[in-house]
Amino acid sequence: MSISDNKITVPKPVQGTPDATGELDDLLALMARLRTDCPWDKKQTNHSLIPYAIEEAYELGEAVQSDDDEDIKGELGDVLLQVVFHCQMYAEQGRFDMNDVISTLQEKLVRRHPHVFEAETLKDDAAVKVRWDEIKLEEQQAREARGKSKRRLDQVKAGSALMQAQDVQKQASKLGFDWEGIAGAVDKLDEEVAELKHELTDKSTAEVKANIREVEKELGDCIFALVNVARKLNLDAEAATLTCVHKFKSRFGYIEEQLELAGKRIEDSDIIEMDALWEAAKQHERSS
Repeated sequence: MSISDNKITVPKPVQGTPDATGELDDLLALMARLRTDCPWDKKQTNHSLIPYAIEEAYELGEAVQSDDDEDIKGELGDVLLQVVFHCQMYAEQGRFDMNDVISTLQEKLVRRHPHVFEAETLKDDAAVKVRWDEIKLEEQQAREARGKSKRRLDQVKAGSALMQAQDVQKQASKLGFDWEGIAGAVDKLDEEVAELKHELTDKSTAEVKANIREVEKELGDCIFALVNVARKLNLDAEAATLTCVHKFKSRFGYIEEQLELAGKRIEDSDIIEMDALWEAAKQHERSS
């Protein structure tokens, strides 16, 4: 079924307690049941699900790295859930259904692989990549013909906020919108931090909350400026942040371990004790 048929199928909810059959239609019927009977699923929108789709993609990446089959199956299922969930809601809106999504994908795969399905012959993966980019350009031109205008930064791919921030700065730099050295980027960081401090200093919690959107903007400016410093240093902001996350998890794990050795739960500790153990964790890192 294609979108042009304008025959959108809204899956019917499964009745009773369903079995795990492994069939796509049964999964769609299960999702329809959840949208009917589960309060949380009923209140979701396509926009509210965006953070979950991003989160599941990252968790799939971690599962693949772990090479644990059960984890990988579980995370692939969670990614598929996002697709099924979105399709269910778009079908309810009368826009398109799962069949449309699948047929669109099938058409794209055939279109982007003329060396497989047509007479074209490409000698290696490098040639395939060149042809792939040519076909994507043709697709973009077709989008523009439908009134989808393209700006110079539209080539920035979707990804985490840090990844997009660094990529958009990189593309703007290619067009001459950049400082020559790192000093300008550092000065801009100082400027943004000062503006954030201005929104927070001498303000009560209630005043900050009342102006939270402005605070959010200033915080975003600080992060964006910091990413720019990373780019000027030829560092990956995403990788640097992940390194910090892993370091934090390791040190916090050390705190938990030491408290357990002392016969205490972390919930029964306080910030003074935990901060002392945090410093001990840093010393432990240096001696390891």
